[in-house]
Amino acid sequence: MSSRIEELKAREQASLAGGGSERIARQHAAGKLTARERVHLLLDPESFQELDQLVVSPPSDGLTQFVGDGVVSGFGKVDSRTVYVFAQDFTVHGGSLSFANAKKIVKVMQLAMKMGVPIIALNDSGGARIQEGVKSLAGYADIFLLNTLASGVVPQISAIMGPCAGGAVYSPALTDFIIMVQDTSYMFVTGPDVIRAVTHEEVTKEALGGAKTHNETSGVAHFSVSDDRACLALIRELISFLPSNNLDDAPIRPTNDPPDRSNEAINSIIPENPNQPYDMKKVIREIVDDGHFLEVQAAFGRSIVVGFAHMNGKSVGIVANQPAYLAGVLDIDSSTKGARFVRFCDAFNIPLITLEDVPGFLPGTKQEFGGIIRHGAKLLFAFSEATVPKLTVITRKAYGGAYCVMASKHLRTDVNFAYPHAEIAVMGSEGAVNIIHRNALKTAEDPDALRQALTEEYRQRFASPFVAAEEGFIDEVIEPRDTRRRLIQALAMLDTKRESSPPKKHGNMPL
Repeated sequence: MSSRIEELKAREQASLAGGGSERIARQHAAGKLTARERVHLLLDPESFQELDQLVVSPPSDGLTQFVGDGVVSGFGKVDSRTVYVFAQDFTVHGGSLSFANAKKIVKVMQLAMKMGVPIIALNDSGGARIQEGVKSLAGYADIFLLNTLASGVVPQISAIMGPCAGGAVYSPALTDFIIMVQDTSYMFVTGPDVIRAVTHEEVTKEALGGAKTHNETSGVAHFSVSDDRACLALIRELISFLPSNNLDDAPIRPTNDPPDRSNEAINSIIPENPNQPYDMKKVIREIVDDGHFLEVQAAFGRSIVVGFAHMNGKSVGIVANQPAYLAGVLDIDSSTKGARFVRFCDAFNIPLITLEDVPGFLPGTKQEFGGIIRHGAKLLFAFSEATVPKLTVITRKAYGGAYCVMASKHLRTDVNFAYPHAEIAVMGSEGAVNIIHRNALKTAEDPDALRQALTEEYRQRFASPFVAAEEGFIDEVIEPRDTRRRLIQALAMLDTKRESSPPKKHGNMPL
């Protein structure tokens, strides 16, 4: 018995050593933590329970066998809530995926689904273990399948904390949120060397697939952080807004922020002139608990703002046009960004609050050739199919088809508010007058005075929120200072909402 215990202790110590002190030192020199350091920083102290610690791959030519085989997996607590986690160990064969460590990853994913708790992946891998050939590829495919089956069942969060290339990128791409570490992480399907050989383009790893590229240009990633510690802290914060699974509600966050707090500052934030920009994020922070808003994909599709906040302690998802960027228009990137966020919130029972100030869709051949019709339809589809509580506030303007898309009453939105100075119309009042009365304006003695008078008449007759309220398209015209109170009241009323869609396997979203 004692010899077996000694053997167990030796194997456990070998696993804790990873790829050895020299490789660990290189990991630290590169500004990166080890897999075990990451897991223990992510989880509550003393809460990590490791699984499959003693797994090794079968002997392979030219490869040293390591206990644990390049991935640390198990479960633990984040703010006393259970999560499953796996962390690839770059000190062991560059974190390459073997069939043995793929089975470790699949096991924790299966367990997370059974227990109904989030899956957190800490990625730091050079890719498939080449010496294993198709077995390694089979391991990736097994993981991809579990990512797909877990989608919409439990939250999945991927942190890219080192290399992630080739087929490896598709597991994070199938998860709900991707966090990248600046300067030390990258993602791409084919690397710079292959691109140089095939297309003769010269590009660095960072420019091709670094955190800046995927947060600003491609939209693949959702967050960019400065280092490993910031990454792990962000995961903990993100988890605080999310339920453990698709049948639970998100945890209530205690707050001393009064639910009936007045929002007087909104009047000074939003200009009455519909052509004057303002920062919608200031409005969001004025309304939500303690002014705290966790923005998602902040650097991508910037004409729309999405993210999480709390209202009277309850987690909510916020979708808002951003007049400070391109006047808040909907374009390809913002439509796709908004649609994905809406669908996540709907999958996990997180109520949606939409703050609308939108002049329409971005015109131009680049947008039309790029498929703005198809991409804009994604956002329309997402809002239409969502059955969680949905609330909309039109803060200033809502023009054309974009009015319909942004959670209008016609898309089964539960409560729709508008501010008194809001405009809801096919287009802006001045543009409408220029079309409707173009002949009269051409022959007028004072066209500017006539235009001004006709514009005001159009605004009152057709664009006023009271006109929409008379039709029932707006439930109530409210003063900006009452926004927080009225939204919290509406959320409480909708707390027991039950709504379903027609029976079907799934819809055919315009992907």
